[in-house]
Amino acid sequence: MTIDKKKLPSRHTTMGPERAPHRSYLYAMGLTEQQIQQPLVGVVTTWNEAAPCNITLARQAQIAKKGVASNGGTPREFTTITVTDGIAMGHEGMKSSLISREVIADSVELTMRGHCYDALVGFAGCDKSLPGLMMVMVRLNVPSIFMYGGSIMPGQHKGKDVTVVDVFEGVGKHAAGTMDDDELKDLEQVACPSGGSCGGQFTANTMACVSEAIGLALPGSAGAPAPYETRDQYAFQSGRAIMELLKKGGPRPRDIVTRKSLENAARVVAATGGSTNAALHLPALAHEAGIKFDLHDVGEIFRSTPYIADLKPGGRYVAKDMHDIGGVSVVLKQLLDAGYLHGDCLTVTGKTLAENLADIKILPYAAPEKDGQPALSYSDDGRVTQHVVAPMDAPLSQTGGVVALKGNLAPEGCIVKIAGMKRLRHVGPARVFDCEEDAFEAVSRRDYKEGDVIVIRYEGPKGGPGMREMLSTTAALAGQGMENVALITDGRFSGGTRGFCIGHIGPEAAVGGPIGLLKDGDTITLDAAKGEISVELTADELEARRKEWKPRAHDHQSGALWKYAQTVASAEKGATTHPGAAKEVKNYADI
Repeated sequence: MTIDKKKLPSRHTTMGPERAPHRSYLYAMGLTEQQIQQPLVGVVTTWNEAAPCNITLARQAQIAKKGVASNGGTPREFTTITVTDGIAMGHEGMKSSLISREVIADSVELTMRGHCYDALVGFAGCDKSLPGLMMVMVRLNVPSIFMYGGSIMPGQHKGKDVTVVDVFEGVGKHAAGTMDDDELKDLEQVACPSGGSCGGQFTANTMACVSEAIGLALPGSAGAPAPYETRDQYAFQSGRAIMELLKKGGPRPRDIVTRKSLENAARVVAATGGSTNAALHLPALAHEAGIKFDLHDVGEIFRSTPYIADLKPGGRYVAKDMHDIGGVSVVLKQLLDAGYLHGDCLTVTGKTLAENLADIKILPYAAPEKDGQPALSYSDDGRVTQHVVAPMDAPLSQTGGVVALKGNLAPEGCIVKIAGMKRLRHVGPARVFDCEEDAFEAVSRRDYKEGDVIVIRYEGPKGGPGMREMLSTTAALAGQGMENVALITDGRFSGGTRGFCIGHIGPEAAVGGPIGLLKDGDTITLDAAKGEISVELTADELEARRKEWKPRAHDHQSGALWKYAQTVASAEKGATTHPGAAKEVKNYADI
């Protein structure tokens, strides 16, 4: 099928005598006349040498380019930034993390607009790069396919699989005197044995599952670990498939990302005990499509979805184990068959989600008998049993692995991961800190009491700025073995956080939210089963404190962090920085 370039954005840079100067640049890079006449497909990666999450993406992009070229397209590779949370964690660098999501989306938009590319294939590895690329695909609305770069292989320490979160928790054990210098050094040297993103159901793997559930990625592409050469097959097919979308005129991202597909995405997050960050990223994706889908909508889906995938940090297994038993398709198939998914949603294959899942086979399940048990068991008669994904009629819990809360301490809501938690209610006195560093120092000194509710505030989108993750502090608590302590914040938590840790509290302290009015000793009640969060203060008492409250100036009064603070919306709405498709006048795809 011949594609009429007169209807594509690249006509503005490649067609007609007035574009001779533009074509001369393309000839300078070795393109032939035929290649210039073909559709130009942007192939973007977040490759860099900051961390293992992104190190394999350049190779995968080369394979995708071959797929594009094999099906009548001309690939044009470019890269954008990423901030890797594992490196940024625990210091001021984490203020850059969430902001990088917007920079990734904006920079890809500007590259596509400036060079008039006709379609987009995007590869991402670390946490914020996945939603950043998916957001810009919806924003531009040209044919687009997303592909995850793959997870890291699990490390091995004392006969058990370990991830980088075990190292963060090792810091807490070291501070508590239960891990010595030599063991911590041994652990840090084996936890991350390959390229790829963090191996548990943290933010990267959560959003990789979302990419398949929402329909922006080829089925199966999210599963294989980064070192596996099978990823090349998915990269090549992603390149070929983008040309099929161009030839057929779609479906485009906004045909795919709908209210129903967003609900599907939220289901898979809950069913896998995924990252609380999804409660930011799904509303942001919806915003790009002009769809209202905020934290409360996400929370309703979370609460009504059974939790079935036994994945770290709340469970036993890592992403490689999920891949070994059939990948996220196993979870999606069970959710679909039980009536939890909208099977009629379109995907980048041109088929519906139900059609993509029609031939998926699910291995019989048996609960693991002990920690460290392999994901698969083989009987003498050749039968195979998997231990990772429980059946829908016997879930790990009836409520999703992530739930939303609301109350007089968080009128705009907040979020908590309950996967693996035994205790869903906590009542205790507030121990208030105005930044993460102060809280971490107190935890490191064990300067808190059993039953406390540690409050970390002025870390929200505006107040940080940047809404830092608190993994260093929460992992230190976990490493110290302190279970009867809760932590709440207007900042975020890593997908690797476990324990009674509540984030995204809104309104944030910086805008006068109730969390900014708390004092040491205030009694706070947290009830994840009922979805409630409250402080034992009357409305009159809160109002009296509000009159005494004064705004705090943060330390970033210039540069990118200042700029972000001027425009960022609340966590309730996804911490977005522009009006979204609801205010759009002209879409890039229609230029």
